[in-house]
Amino acid sequence: MIRVRFEAAGGAVLDVEAPPGARLLEVAQNAGQPLEGTCEGQMACSTCHVIIAPEDFGRLPAASEEEEDMLDLAIGAVRTSRLACQIVLTDALDGLTVRMPAAHRDMQGR
Repeated sequence: MIRVRFEAAGGAVLDVEAPPGARLLEVAQNAGQPLEGTCEGQMACSTCHVIIAPEDFGRLPAASEEEEDMLDLAIGAVRTSRLACQIVLTDALDGLTVRMPAAHRDMQGR
């Protein structure tokens, strides 16, 4: 199992485990994190924007040009921002810390 730590903008921390091969978006949603994922991983929105802890960012594969374009639309994007739908958990990502942005786009109007 791969350990992932979610840190909410308000400071709450939640540690979860997920199997290798799971997409970070689904892991976050199953853990009750506020990620909409409107486009269901098709990189047509930025509603699964997360901020990876700087010390973990280098362990991720590089973002594609398409992902970088979507991150340009994300509210509060920073250098270590990624789309959770594009991160597949592997053993190399065990212990990953993921921060939820303080604001996000609500494409479903909730």
